[in-house]
Amino acid sequence: MKRRTAREKSLQALYQIDMSGAIPEEAIRNVLEDAPVDEYLQNSVMGTISHLEEIDQVVKNNLENWSFDRLAKVDRNILRLAVYEMKYADDVPDKVAINEAVELAKHFSDERSSKFINGVLSRIKESI
Repeated sequence: MKRRTAREKSLQALYQIDMSGAIPEEAIRNVLEDAPVDEYLQNSVMGTISHLEEIDQVVKNNLENWSFDRLAKVDRNILRLAVYEMKYADDVPDKVAINEAVELAKHFSDERSSKFINGVLSRIKESI
């Protein structure tokens, strides 16, 4: 599975977990639809969930004139995935994590969200 596809599936799994309280392993199985488990997908979902409090705090600290609770759930999970990659995935440059998050926002959210996510992640990059 290509990394971009793994990120899309990771976002979908994180969204399921956020919306319905699904167990991470179950959410991963749901998005894979009988495809073999991808290591990057597994690591990104489980890593994001295991560092969720810290990741959410990083996002909260870098929002300007916006509250964390007002974030669209899709955007919140795009930010979570990107922050996970920036802080914990040593093989993903920050620039790539930001660019991939913007592309996810364009695909799963809207144009305004992609610009918002780019701005927030740029601030986060400077702070970590």
